[in-house]
This record gives sequence, structure tokens and C-alpha cells, in this order.
Amino acid sequence: MGKRLEEAKKLINEGKVYVLTEAVTLLKKMSKAKFDETVEAHIKLGIDPKKSDQVLRGTLSLPYGVGRVKKIAVLAKGEKQKEAETAGADVVGFSDLIDDISKGNIDFDILVATPDVMRDLSRVAKILGPKGIMPNPKSRTVTFEIAKTVMELKKGRLEYKNDSFGIVHVPVGKISFEEEKLVSNIKTLLETIMRVKPVSSKGQYIKNISISSTMGPGIFIMSKI
Repeated sequence: MGKRLEEAKKLINEGKVYVLTEAVTLLKKMSKAKFDETVEAHIKLGIDPKKSDQVLRGTLSLPYGVGRVKKIAVLAKGEKQKEAETAGADVVGFSDLIDDISKGNIDFDILVATPDVMRDLSRVAKILGPKGIMPNPKSRTVTFEIAKTVMELKKGRLEYKNDSFGIVHVPVGKISFEEEKLVSNIKTLLETIMRVKPVSSKGQYIKNISISSTMGPGIFIMSKI
């Protein structure tokens, strides 16, 4: 893979910042992997991640999804379990689901919980937290609107948040997507990030943006879309 990556890098003009459409065309041209690579956007922000009022975390739905339907689990009681099943949740339960999680049996990608069961879920928080799947109000995975949430997640709603370096990493599709669909997804992401700029963030908000495929190098793109 080292040789393949070097060959791909030769197609990039070092130091150039590409127009989005041009970068997506180049990204697809560089892809030589034998599987359908995920395309990611990486946005370096001029925020201070140590300040709580500058942390970015939220959800968005890309117009063309990310090319993968995730398995959704719902932790709830009574009628909310039936609501989850009707909406298409893959795993539904309460004490039995918590027991499975405590044993390390986690056969899902996203966990949604109703507010009234969060106290019970706390005993497996140390298992879910490091995996990034602990339900959280900010990611809208703690809610009584179970049906709506499950259906949105099935359609590709995803979470974004900055890391400790102030960078947001978000999947925006598959390399097999048509160029127009990748461009539309990336534009939607960038428009969302601009819209949620923290009020307390001063100076240059977006430092740089790059896109890359799973096995390819990053391509820097212009922040003005």
C-alpha cells in the first residue's frame, strides 16, 4: 500500500488548494483499492477545544447518506419498545440489553435510549463511553421521540464533533458515489459547520479543509464553497 499511496500523491500538486469539484474528481481518480473506500472530510477549526463553549457537537443528515446503513439499538420500556420495533430498530430491549452490554455483547453501531432509563444504563457507561456509543442528549440519542430518531438514523443521520486538536472528521460517502453526490454531501457538511460556529470563537474559524479516501492521501480544498 505504500507504493500505491506514493503513486496517488504524484497526482496532487503540492501546496495547491483545490476547488471542491476539482478535488472530488481527483479523489476518485486516485482510488485504486479493491473495496469501496469511505470518503472523509477533515475540518481544522480555529477553536479552543479546552473551552466548553467552543466545543462542536451535533448531528446532521447528508442528502445522499454515507453509503452504509448502521445497526440501531434502542433501550426503552413498555410502549417505547413497540415504537422502536415498528420504526425498524435492529435491537430493542431494557434489562436484557443492559446485561448483554455488560458482557461485551454489542451487536449494534448506535444506541438510542429514553431519558427514564439513563440511570439504569449508567452501570455500563464505562463500556459504552470508550466505544463512542453512550447515548447523549447533544447527539440526540437520548429522547422520547424514538420512532422519529430511529428512522432518521436509518436514513443516514450522523454525529459530528471536534477532537482534542479542534478537528472535525466526518464520513461524507463512498468513493463509488457519483461526483455530484459527494460534492453535495460535502457542501452540506461545510454549511452546517459554518452555521454552528461558537459565538466565543474569535479569529479565523476554518483553518483548512481536506478530503481523503480510506487508503488515499488528503487533498486540501477551498473553504469558500
